[in-house]
Amino acid sequence: MDTTTGTTTGTAGYGDAGWDELVGAALLGTERRRGSPEALLGAAAVQTLRRRAGLRPAEAGPRPEPAPRDPRPEPPEAARRRLAQLLAGRAGAGSGSGRRGAAPDLTELLPQWLAAAGQHGYRAPASLVPALLDVARARSDLRPQALALAGTRGLWLARLNPDWRFALRGGSGGAGELPDARDAAGVERLWQEGLFAERVALLGLVRAHEPAAGPRLLETTWTTERAEDRLMFLDSLRVGLSAGDEPFLEGALGDRSRNVRATAAELLSALPTSALAGRMAERALACVGPEGVTPPAACDAGMLRDGVVERPPAGRGERAWWLGQLVESAPLSCWRDRFGGLGPAEIVALPVAEGWAEELHAAWCRAAVRQGDPAWSQALLGSASAPPAAGPATASLAERAKLLSTLGEEERAAWVAEFIRAHGLSEAFQLLGVCVVPWAGALGRAVIEALDSAREAGGYPWSFSGVMGLAERCLDPGEAGRLDALVAEPVEEGGAAAYWSEAFQRLVATLRLRAALHAELAPPR
Repeated sequence: MDTTTGTTTGTAGYGDAGWDELVGAALLGTERRRGSPEALLGAAAVQTLRRRAGLRPAEAGPRPEPAPRDPRPEPPEAARRRLAQLLAGRAGAGSGSGRRGAAPDLTELLPQWLAAAGQHGYRAPASLVPALLDVARARSDLRPQALALAGTRGLWLARLNPDWRFALRGGSGGAGELPDARDAAGVERLWQEGLFAERVALLGLVRAHEPAAGPRLLETTWTTERAEDRLMFLDSLRVGLSAGDEPFLEGALGDRSRNVRATAAELLSALPTSALAGRMAERALACVGPEGVTPPAACDAGMLRDGVVERPPAGRGERAWWLGQLVESAPLSCWRDRFGGLGPAEIVALPVAEGWAEELHAAWCRAAVRQGDPAWSQALLGSASAPPAAGPATASLAERAKLLSTLGEEERAAWVAEFIRAHGLSEAFQLLGVCVVPWAGALGRAVIEALDSAREAGGYPWSFSGVMGLAERCLDPGEAGRLDALVAEPVEEGGAAAYWSEAFQRLVATLRLRAALHAELAPPR
């Protein structure tokens, strides 16, 4: 520095300029000050140092309270290392040609690790909670399991980092220390002062202890809750829904929020003995019977209060729209007497005149799903081996998947296995998605045989990439031995056979890695 001028060498033309002048020179161009860009940068460096040196240290803020204790154990050491590897998303080395290669995709194994860890009752290792919150932020599909594993420490960190604030409203937040359901004062305090996630968890705890206590708790603050919170509280009542919830839900039919009213009506229609279900049955029976279909002529005030939406979506007629809502909200048990004692399969098989069959059957499908009625679901599904277009009620794979979800695990797997044997894998993706994991027995064999048939037909594995991805995540690891023969077959480089060989190798490697993952999570003896 030149002590006579107070400037620094290399800052000619800017030595006495303030910070604002330097910013202005940078914006307007150095030629206006007849200086060089190097001189401007040198002056900026000097001013930056002066500004920093002139700052007084700020007072330290208060220390946060320690994170609440999480009594759950950490997973074994091998499982902790595996979780760190999965969170880092390090997949095996590929071929460098853009192909996936034969190595497993570790990022797709993370959901299974989280699910298994939750079943064992573990908590996340403290050092991995930040990475777990980052994953929960990036992948909403993993959020419930990730937050449950992060537990109270995850919520504690979320209060300190704005990027993780989603966790405070994203579910139960793990195994927080909720009060005993019999501790009225503790329940009241947390309900009034807790975070939304804690209040949702508390509501579930209270309902599990005494079903009628849940609505009573909601009533204490219902009128002061935000509309989106009222909606989410209502949605949480789906678990353990019972006739004891009816008075509260009837009151919610008059809520100022349309979404809250619609959800309350949907929940009441899932209770076949509710007053709303009775009112809907009376309306639906007046429209549908052995003599034909006569849709309602108008949407009256009573229908509106009971959750019927008046204006149809584009392309739908008003009367058909109202009819569908009445039928889907009526208890399915009311149709036996209306059709002279016929069962579900016989009713569904009856001809429907005047082009109303599609509307009526679609409404019955929605009712079967909402009411969880396996007999009606079986009738509406029909035979899995029949062509989808010739089904008794619906050819929609999305609706069939919903109907399947009401069946027992074994019935569901058997129906999908029969569907795959009859129609192959090209249309089975949505149906496989509702089957219980892991796929074993007839379903596992059907998937492997269909993949082998696709290989022999000369197609390429990426035509079945969705099913292959599901198979990697969902096939029983014990099926790896069945695939060994397919992997061992010699193939020439290039062509479809080489790609299939690579895909089967990856599938086998993934199944064996999943088996190791579960073994690592097993509690020590």
